[in-house]
Amino acid sequence: MLRLSDLALPLDHAPEDLDAAVCARLGIAPAELERVTVVRRGNDARRKNAIKLVYTLDVLVKDEAQVLAAHHGDQHLRPTPDTSYKFVTHAPEGFEGPRPVVIGAGPCGLLAALVLAQMGFRPIIVERGKAVRERTKDTFGLWRRSVLDTESNVQFGEGGAGTFSDGKLYSRIKDSRHLGRKVLTEFVKAGAPDDILTEAHPHIGTFRLVTMVMSMRETIEQLGGEYRFGTRVDDFEVEESEGERRITGLHLSNGEFLPASHVIMAVGHSARDTFEALHDRGVYIEAKPFAIGVRIEHPQSWIDTARYGDNAGNKILGAAAYSIAHKASNGRTVYSFCMCPGGRVVAAASEPGRVVTNGMSQYSRAEFNANSGLVVDIDPETDYPGDPLAGVAFQRKFEELAFKAGGENYKAPGQKLGDFLADRPSTEFGVVTPSYQPGVHLTELKQCLPDFVVDAIREALPVFGRQVPGYDHPDVVMTGVETRTSSPVRITRGKDLQSLNTRGLYPAGEGAGYAGGILSAAVDGIRVAEALALELAPAEPKAVAGA
Repeated sequence: MLRLSDLALPLDHAPEDLDAAVCARLGIAPAELERVTVVRRGNDARRKNAIKLVYTLDVLVKDEAQVLAAHHGDQHLRPTPDTSYKFVTHAPEGFEGPRPVVIGAGPCGLLAALVLAQMGFRPIIVERGKAVRERTKDTFGLWRRSVLDTESNVQFGEGGAGTFSDGKLYSRIKDSRHLGRKVLTEFVKAGAPDDILTEAHPHIGTFRLVTMVMSMRETIEQLGGEYRFGTRVDDFEVEESEGERRITGLHLSNGEFLPASHVIMAVGHSARDTFEALHDRGVYIEAKPFAIGVRIEHPQSWIDTARYGDNAGNKILGAAAYSIAHKASNGRTVYSFCMCPGGRVVAAASEPGRVVTNGMSQYSRAEFNANSGLVVDIDPETDYPGDPLAGVAFQRKFEELAFKAGGENYKAPGQKLGDFLADRPSTEFGVVTPSYQPGVHLTELKQCLPDFVVDAIREALPVFGRQVPGYDHPDVVMTGVETRTSSPVRITRGKDLQSLNTRGLYPAGEGAGYAGGILSAAVDGIRVAEALALELAPAEPKAVAGA
């Protein structure tokens, strides 16, 4: 089998055109082509009125060696790689060693637990929030009634923060072992649509994520895993012997002590009390950069037209997205973050008296507005030096200001773009209606953002308007604040993927500062699960050829 990439065809090509294009590209007769399988399909919309579909294909030909020889040096043609997942070890039959504990049931913890269960290690999953169906009801409580449950919300609960997002399933991480393919394959087994395996920018949407997460939990439990919902880890037992620190157990919110010598820390980026508990116990933590800003909303039709021209609305293309960035004169970078086509802005607070925004979409991406984070980079050395947890205090400060600016009832402070640029408060909406619930209170966003963020965004908006026509329309609505772009800390680990100074503790995923998004967090969960499993059951050394 051969892997052929970067094969471009017109947007409206006929199905049979694909085989013909492969034959023309490889210089073979149709009779020499046996099978074509689509591996990935994306689009090239740089010329909006001549959009092309771009394919990566697995091609079966009669004489593979001859075709490879004829195209020697072609970087777009090579043997198809083996993307199947191979377990690094398995628990011995009748294994009675310690059960690994996974803290957090988001994408990272979910895949870590699944792989551990598949290898026979019967993990215990400790999740502070509720199972995903109950959690969804609690989340709606904030959106519809302004009632916040601090343990069951957009941030906490089965599925993690990614459950209430666009469900993007692509990443820029290096993945030479094709662990991302393992993640997507498991998602499809659990009910995700098959097209996530082939689309260049796959997504799944909130409601499908809910049913998928439930199916994966059932698989883990069938393999001997155990879930403990509504159980927060309040403290960590760490013992020191002969100069080595090692985790020995967890103090849980229900008063129980859970002995544990192998713990995966898969908490999300909002587990601030957990970060504090780890820091108090001397676990090595450092501050890391993140970004802060607002959510910006446009009618999806504007973005479709700006990106696709006359092809806007084409079912193959779907709702258009964008990715933009600008280096401002104050040295800060302004960029779009977590763009959600055909979605809505959602309330994402997890602490009382604070307002946080995020974006989400359903699989259909069929809602009226597009939204994206519009954020500015911040740096620990410049903006919150001296304390590993200072980034948390930085976030809280502006979330509290947003709560006050919104009316102290979980409404988000909002402002029309034209008023933001003119430095005047907004008093009424224009042609763009915001989607955030429980509501948007028009005011001035500069009340709840650092001055350097306000200055950088004001400079960037006209630039983005030239790149995406309509982006800087004066009636566009911005809501604040977006603070949870990534974790404000890194729970630093070594090459063995364990904490730098606490053996048996495996920091993983987004909360630990090693991932950003569903796919990269899930991949990191697999990597950490493998490292832990090899500690419990080292793999037998491979036989040396000729020995």
